[in-house]
Amino acid sequence: MDLTIIKHAVEADDGIKRLSMAFIKKHAAPGRTRLSSELCADISKELDKLGLVTLPKRLPRSENEFVFIIEKDGPLGQVVGVAGTVASLDQVGNNPLPHIFERYPQARAQLMS
Repeated sequence: MDLTIIKHAVEADDGIKRLSMAFIKKHAAPGRTRLSSELCADISKELDKLGLVTLPKRLPRSENEFVFIIEKDGPLGQVVGVAGTVASLDQVGNNPLPHIFERYPQARAQLMS
C-alpha cells in the first residue's frame, strides 16, 4: 500500500486535502473491487504512519464519500487531535466542556474512531 501520493497532495495544499474514497482506494488497493472495514482500517494505519489523520476518523466504506486528509503535526491536525480527545472524554463521561457536543452534534461522530 503506497499512499505517498496522498501525503504529497496534502503537503502541496498547505496541510489539508479533500479526497474521495474512490481516489484513496485506487491508490491504496488498486486491485480491490470494494472498500471493506478492514481495508479502511489498514488505510487509516498507513496514513497515520505517514503523519496524516482523516476527518471523519473512521473512513467510510462508500466510494462516493469524501474525507479530509490532514497533516497531523500541522496546526489544523493538532486541533483535530485535541477535539478528538475531547470527544473521547465525552464518550466516557469526563468531558471538561460538558455541553460542547450539544451545540455541535455532528462533530462527535466525525471525531470518533
